[in-house]
Formats: sequence, structure tokens, C-alpha cells
Amino acid sequence: MKVLLTGATGTIGTATAHQLVAEGHDVICPLRPGRDLRLPGVRTCIWDPAQANGLLNALKGYHIDAVISCMASRTGVPKDAWEVDHRAQASVLQAAISLGAQQFVLLSAICVQKPLLAFQQAKLAFEAELEASGLTYSIVRPTAFFKSLSGQVARVQAGKPFLLFGDGQQTACKPISDADLAAYLVECLGCPERQNRILPIGGPGPAMTPRAQGEKLFEMLGQDPKFKQVPFALMDVICGTLGALGRISPKIAEKAELARIGRYYATESMLVWDATKERYDAEATPETGQDTLWEHYAALIRGEAHADLGAHAVF
Repeated sequence: MKVLLTGATGTIGTATAHQLVAEGHDVICPLRPGRDLRLPGVRTCIWDPAQANGLLNALKGYHIDAVISCMASRTGVPKDAWEVDHRAQASVLQAAISLGAQQFVLLSAICVQKPLLAFQQAKLAFEAELEASGLTYSIVRPTAFFKSLSGQVARVQAGKPFLLFGDGQQTACKPISDADLAAYLVECLGCPERQNRILPIGGPGPAMTPRAQGEKLFEMLGQDPKFKQVPFALMDVICGTLGALGRISPKIAEKAELARIGRYYATESMLVWDATKERYDAEATPETGQDTLWEHYAALIRGEAHADLGAHAVF
């Protein structure tokens, strides 16, 4: 198929580009000015999302069969979220329709089940537009990524304690690797069972808590477990203080939103939410792939992998 892939310079986008090429698809990736992607078998074009019809103009005369969008705002603050997770995605959708696409695979997020933050609202707004577009769609909502759970490996290696919010057992997830998620996204192109559906997905189980992650990391390093707990009340104070100051300062308002995002991930599981029972359900959270977080940790410890945290850097 002729596939338009957005967000190709991110870690998941790059993995998806590799998967598409490996399966023989014809891939074109629009890149922001100044970005680069050197991957055999992939064509690129320059696209400034701020320009009206910019993507359509960049792809003028080009026919595509499908879109896989891995775009996501880097920070999640309101301005960034609505510009990327909604408006830029909407531009891709309109260009896709004009260029003859019949299918759109969207990488969303499982946290939109309980939308309390700006980026979640922006993602949901675009999901609704995609569902109403008339295109065949697959909305993929993955659980936690390996990179978002890798921020403490280096600090623990350095002899520092593993930080926990609360006692580290209030939340859980089924982490998924970039490669396994990329394979799942590409498989949506030829899998009728995944079409016109919202698809929550995790990596191979079972679900794990932050405390379990820390205990396993200490075991792998041959160290005695050493934890430091951060009270939820402290996070509430930080969020409240920044929120109040944010009313008079846009910069502090952004910091307040980042604090709220941090608190959300510290208190909400990345699993399927059962609205009827008002709880997260690990058993109802589908699994895919074969890569485990422990294998990823082992590669980090050996120096064979790098934790490209970017905006996921918390600790």
C-alpha cells in the first residue's frame, strides 16, 4: 500500500516506518522544517503544520491508500496539545481524504478514557472527527511505553533510591515496546477485525505496579531494594500552588499543567477502565507482542540501549 506516516521522527513513528518498509509498503513521511529521517525505502517531504493546506500542497499529485498517524504533542500543555493532537491531525485527515486514502490508523492513548487534561480532550476531539469522516479507521490506545518507565534505571544504577508515588501499588500497566506497537499499528492496515474500532492494547502481561518495577530492577542490578515515597498530598500542594500562580503567569500555567499531568500518571492506571464497576481492569486489557520491560531494562543496564526520554523525563 501507499502509506502516509506522520510522526515518523518519534521513537514509535520510526519503529513504524521500519515495519512498513519491512512489509513492502510504499512510505512517505511529512517532516517539520529542520527535521530529518534517513531510512532506506522511505520518502520524505517538508510540512509546516502552521500553514493552511500545507500538507496537501506538499503532497500535490501524490496518491495514498492509507494513513498511520503517530503524531503527538511533546509536552501535553494546552497550546501544544490543541495545535498538534487536534489541529495538525485534522489537517492530515483532510489531506488524506483529498489524496484518495481509504483508511486511517491513529495512535492515540489509553488515558483518554478518563479525560481530565487538555491533551486528552484534544485527542478525543480528533478521535470524534476521524470516526465521523467516512474513512475506515482504527483508533489504537496503547498502555505505557517502555521509555516512559525507564527514567529511573540510571539513578538506581548510581545508588539512588527508586522513587514511588504513594506506596507504588495504586497503579498498574502492561508496558509495550516500540517494535511491538509498530507491528500492531501496521497490522491494522490488513485486519478487518481491527477496523472501525477503538483498540486498547498493552504488551505481554501480567500488569505490573511501579513497586514491582523497582523490585525487579534492584534484583537485576544485584542491589538491596531502596525506595523513597513521594506523598500524593505533596503533589496536590504543588499542583494547587502552581495553579494559583498560573492565573497571573502563562509560563507558570504551563508548569501547573505539567504538574497535573504528572499527578495523573502517578494516580491512574494505564489499563482498560470499567465504567460500570468504576475500576481499572487488567484482565480486560488486551495484550500483544513479545518484548518485555525486563528485557529492555537488561539492555539499558548492559549499555546496549538508550532511554530516549524526551518529554517523558520525570525524575
